[in-house]
Amino acid sequence: MTYWTKVVAIATVLAGVAIAASQKAPHDPGPRPGPAGAGGVTGYYLTLNAAEQEAFANGIAQFVEDEGVPDQPPGTGNGGLGPGFNSTSCGSCHSQPAMLGSSPGPNSPQVPQPNPQIAVASAMGATNIIPSFITVNGPVREARFIRNADGTPDGGVHSLFNITGRTDAVGCNIAQPNFVVQLAAHNVIFRIPTPLFGLGLVDNTLDAVLKANLAAHSDTKKEFGIAGRFNRSGDADSGIAGRFNLSGNDGTISKFGWKAQNKSVALFVGEAYNVEMGITNDIMPNERNGVKGCVFNAAPEDSHSAASNGISDLDAFVDAIRLSAPPVPVPPTADTTNGQDQFNKVGCVLCHSDTLTTTLSLFTGMSNVDYHPFSDFALHHMGTNLADGISQGMAGPDEFRTAPLWGVGQRLFFLHDGRTTDLMNAIQQHSSRRSEANKVVRRFNDLAPGDQQAILNFLRSL
Repeated sequence: MTYWTKVVAIATVLAGVAIAASQKAPHDPGPRPGPAGAGGVTGYYLTLNAAEQEAFANGIAQFVEDEGVPDQPPGTGNGGLGPGFNSTSCGSCHSQPAMLGSSPGPNSPQVPQPNPQIAVASAMGATNIIPSFITVNGPVREARFIRNADGTPDGGVHSLFNITGRTDAVGCNIAQPNFVVQLAAHNVIFRIPTPLFGLGLVDNTLDAVLKANLAAHSDTKKEFGIAGRFNRSGDADSGIAGRFNLSGNDGTISKFGWKAQNKSVALFVGEAYNVEMGITNDIMPNERNGVKGCVFNAAPEDSHSAASNGISDLDAFVDAIRLSAPPVPVPPTADTTNGQDQFNKVGCVLCHSDTLTTTLSLFTGMSNVDYHPFSDFALHHMGTNLADGISQGMAGPDEFRTAPLWGVGQRLFFLHDGRTTDLMNAIQQHSSRRSEANKVVRRFNDLAPGDQQAILNFLRSL
């Protein structure tokens, strides 16, 4: 072999290596390191005045408070845990990448921590058995049952733990649900915490704006098989005789929760305080498990009435969420700019809308603001693969609200049940029979590997 033949051969090999590298399988680069892009004690909306910043700070302080069973001093709202609960503070579930975020996990680049539900199960002597779907490295979860024992629809949250055995709940003897039996019957579905930062902007977005956004690009959406509809306050008629309707009735768009089942931040928080921690409040004033011997406080346990000195944890939580800033993405690069272009090209943006606008706001600097949630807050059929068998309001068994993608760059777990930590896998899970995302996923899969990677990099920049 001559010298020049060798040179050509080496150059050919190197070129092949370069091409192979450029065409290697795309992969999720993982949660972005560095400071949290949203949430935490400094995560308030930047234009707020001093009084509003103080209200935000008080909200965060209450958000991280660990609750006990007795209300001490009586009537102050400082306590009321149980009888059933999933955790003992809001902050234990919403802490990634900082307070107001989503589920923590041990692979967080910010504050690695194991699933806090493991510790709360036995705190203060509680005798709970940890269900198999709650693991040290897994996401924080709640459990819902699909059906009641008589076969009628259930859909409600069944508390993972109870206060039996706790030293501050002497005399209570209530049993955990039998998750082993329910899992064997394929009757349990899971939900993980949704991020809460920036939701004041969403709360303050007019229905007309959301309707116009959903109607935009209708021809393209029709071509893609994308429809979408809104869950609404008051549209919860299940058609089942004798079933209680817990919804409101003003007919306006609901925007919060995995199935957009809650009308407002206040309703979302009031329900969570009662359902996740068992603490009655002004919005949800009745005990869910009012078993004799397990009710230790007068109801509502958290109230801003004169009887409780005007103190309300619920109001504080709402302040923290409403006054929080949205996630701050990292500065764009040529690669992430291409990623957003490809994100738009394949059709992701048809549901994950990049810009919405608020209306007039009571809070300083939050009026008529363009914000970037990457969601239309509408319900879409996500197909048999993601269907959970649960109906909430108008949302049927396979319908979910478009998950906002802002802050996704620092999320650890994805999809409604936290089944994956991998963005590529989460994208692929959107495709199954009757999913409105099928054509979008096919177009994504048809992209060159480098363009797929650019989309993943763009998402991790948010």
